Amino acid sequence: MEEMSDGKKYGLMFLCIFIAAFIIIATLIFPFWNLIREDVYEEVEIMGNWTTWYGTMCTVDTSDNIPKTIDNCDKEAGDIVTVKYGIDLADAEIVNP
Repeated sequence: MEEMSDGKKYGLMFLCIFIAAFIIIATLIFPFWNLIREDVYEEVEIMGNWTTWYGTMCTVDTSDNIPKTIDNCDKEAGDIVTVKYGIDLADAEIVNP
């Protein structure tokens, strides 16, 4: 069995260090589970709606005090709907209760 050349040894060492650094950064600095958000269902009132070039949108105010935008919304201001949204996100969707 042949011994590896210095270039291959250093290349393999660099690859191992790179993989180790990626794992440390992925788990300590930016944990993957921060990307997975819990869904919240809430009954809210449509605060307003407007038409854009790609459809009608609505805005609702939720208990987390972050206004949520709903795409393709056919409801009128004042309608009560149930929405689903991720914690700390600004998008929501209307769901049937």
